[in-house]
Amino acid sequence: MKQARRLDNAPPYLFVEIEENIKRALAKGIDVINLGIGDPDLPTPGFIVDKMIEAVQNPQYHCYPEYDGSIEFRMAVTRFYKRRFNVDLDPETEVVALLGSKEGIAHMFFALVNDCDFTLVPDPQYPVYNLATALTGGVPYPMPLLERNQYLPDFSRIPKEVLRRSKIIFLNYPNNPTGTVASLDFYQDAVDFAIKNDIVICNDNAYSEFTYDGVVAPSILQAENAKEIAVEFHTLSKSYNMTGWRIGYAVGNQEAISKLKKMKNNIDSGVFTAVQTAGIVALDSGDQFIQGMRAVYQKRRESAMQCLEKLGWDFSVPKGAFYLWIKVPNGYTSKNFTSMLLEKAGVVVAPGNGYGEHGEGYIRVSLTIDEKRLEEAFQRIEALKI
Repeated sequence: MKQARRLDNAPPYLFVEIEENIKRALAKGIDVINLGIGDPDLPTPGFIVDKMIEAVQNPQYHCYPEYDGSIEFRMAVTRFYKRRFNVDLDPETEVVALLGSKEGIAHMFFALVNDCDFTLVPDPQYPVYNLATALTGGVPYPMPLLERNQYLPDFSRIPKEVLRRSKIIFLNYPNNPTGTVASLDFYQDAVDFAIKNDIVICNDNAYSEFTYDGVVAPSILQAENAKEIAVEFHTLSKSYNMTGWRIGYAVGNQEAISKLKKMKNNIDSGVFTAVQTAGIVALDSGDQFIQGMRAVYQKRRESAMQCLEKLGWDFSVPKGAFYLWIKVPNGYTSKNFTSMLLEKAGVVVAPGNGYGEHGEGYIRVSLTIDEKRLEEAFQRIEALKI
């Protein structure tokens, strides 16, 4: 059976490949320690689960949900943004509920990008940005995230002919995979650049609540005039350990949100209202839980960095998210080093080249695993005497 041509440009999804590698290793009887996928290992907090149990028994929620999300959920989003970022949002026109931010991010490309349009995407990147560009027929223009630039894109290096044909700029801070946190000054420069060139700018802010060493992640919507051009994506997946629940939201520029709504309304039927009801409780009452999770990741980060220093490996100290971005030892590529760790140590990491050309020579280690197993993984690696 022939597939649609648009799929010819879509590579296998990185994390599906990782899961397949894990299955093969488990079939061989290998005790696998998975540091490859950023799926929180701790459960969704009880107060959210309890609200879901209550809500799912309400027959009013068993019918189709509102396409844009319930007004109660959208108002909870506005309360969170006001409390956390001091940003005011109109729940009717500047907020839309998503089936997780991944879905909304992909649909935003479909809402804005035509054949042969450029999209300005970071490299390395969350793979959905390139994938969605390919599926829409657009052309991804990579913005290198280099260590010497603190893993921030240099907008001045984008050619004018590319800018004229660009429809969307995507950012992701706190960054996956590098752990960099952008400043409000950077966001202001980005917003000014986007307004000047009439390009919608989107920030994937999934990790905003996980920062370290006194750093606090801003929202791009805190920048002056941001609502003229900017949209921000957020999710309850990471902050509240709700990856399987599939709920997130997009906020910001009214026109862009309207186009995203139009796209979604013709593709999906919205988020299950019971899940939204649980999400309201998370947004309104989850701040203390987030503080506790931040402390967990901080401790794991310190433990992992101590192990890496003992190994003598070169890595970036993450100020946000829950990943470590590590250079592979001399003589290895990202892919063959990743394969070797799985084969000889039973340790799964994500190859940096899976995040883009500028990810080659790196691996990403996730901190979403118990500290004892995290330390065991590094002990196994140390025993290889690389």
